[in-house]
Amino acid sequence: MEAVKIGLLGLGTVGGGVVNVLTRNGREIARRAGRGIRIAHAAARDYNSDAIHGLEEIGRITEDPFEVVEDPDVDIIIELLGGYSPALELVLRAIDNGKQVVTANKALIARHGNEIFAAAQRRGVTVAFEAAVAGGIPIIKALREGLAANHIEWIAGIINGTSNFILTEMRDKGRDFADVLAEAQARGYAEADPTFDVEGIDAAHKLTILGSLAFGIPLQFDKTAIEGITQIDALDVAYAGELGYRIKHLGIARRTGKGVELRVHPTLIPARRLIANVEGVMNAVLVKGDAVGPTLYYGAGAGSEPTASAVLADVVDVVRALTTDPENRVPHLAFQPSQLVDTPVLPLEEVETAYYLRMAALDQPGVMARIAGILGEHGISIEAIQQKEPEEGHTHVPLVMLTHRIREGRMNQAIAEIEGLGTVKGKVVRIRLEHLAG
Repeated sequence: MEAVKIGLLGLGTVGGGVVNVLTRNGREIARRAGRGIRIAHAAARDYNSDAIHGLEEIGRITEDPFEVVEDPDVDIIIELLGGYSPALELVLRAIDNGKQVVTANKALIARHGNEIFAAAQRRGVTVAFEAAVAGGIPIIKALREGLAANHIEWIAGIINGTSNFILTEMRDKGRDFADVLAEAQARGYAEADPTFDVEGIDAAHKLTILGSLAFGIPLQFDKTAIEGITQIDALDVAYAGELGYRIKHLGIARRTGKGVELRVHPTLIPARRLIANVEGVMNAVLVKGDAVGPTLYYGAGAGSEPTASAVLADVVDVVRALTTDPENRVPHLAFQPSQLVDTPVLPLEEVETAYYLRMAALDQPGVMARIAGILGEHGISIEAIQQKEPEEGHTHVPLVMLTHRIREGRMNQAIAEIEGLGTVKGKVVRIRLEHLAG
């Protein structure tokens, strides 16, 4: 049987990894797919030919990606350019030309996936995107297929390796955020402009996709609550450790009676949880289903060959499905398109969670009682409280508290009142806390 011809858009880190893995494992991949797979046409303006093994096996390399999309001999387009444009135009054009599409572009899927999948459904082609979330971890396949019998209750994921590396170094070595960020950039874990990573935007793209797959709702990136790690202080990392918790930057999707929570933010989690012990640049996603219970997926969330592994797994699936009736393929967002529901995504003020609070309070009688009184007036119950030793010559002492679960809106009101007290100096540090119990 004739080999399936690939059009590859991009020969950067992931594109080079695709060529390397396909060259090295081509026979094994063909045995799994049932047909040979070869890259017939690729587009790239520049690439490191020394790091890519198998370039000579590519039929043709051009600078214009639209040439690849318009090539009538190409069966499957692999889009690895990233960003919104021209990636969106290329993907829609490929679909219009009747080509199958594989992409690692989480930003594109999170923001334009509804439009892309509708176009693919009309044209009867597949858009596969396993590599868009958590690199080499097959979390999308797990949600779409392996856990298809479950009512998914919640997902909690470490889905950005840069942020996880920074928080790991801050905890293990007591280093400041800015210092670790500079090292992450020097190592190539973070971009020169690290905004997407450290401000949570990258993780929010991925969480948007996971939430749709888990709950059968349209992709809604604009309703995902996002908070980064730039304000995390080494002091809070240390205090959390003393209380038996670790701070992780989590993406959390949860189904509630009122709607769906989609939120990315720093989170205290008990140190005994497996996910709390995911270190460095590694990723992990914890999924709680009603039938299976909690399941954990761990691995490399980025990198050349881990991501290429997911890209080529999608290619194998697409090749297997090329002769399948389009109506009987695995749906893009796990649920049949006609069965997606408009369950509301809750604003952050409606979310319930526990909290870690740190504030600097005047070291005199009655101050702690007044703070506890304000929390009590708003229905906020304290689970634990610690008063730290004041620095020499300082009149204010650090107070650290853990609360029970409460609605975010109530916590906002209480914090505003506490910050208004003359006995409290500066802002109250607030980090959400999740126990992630099975």
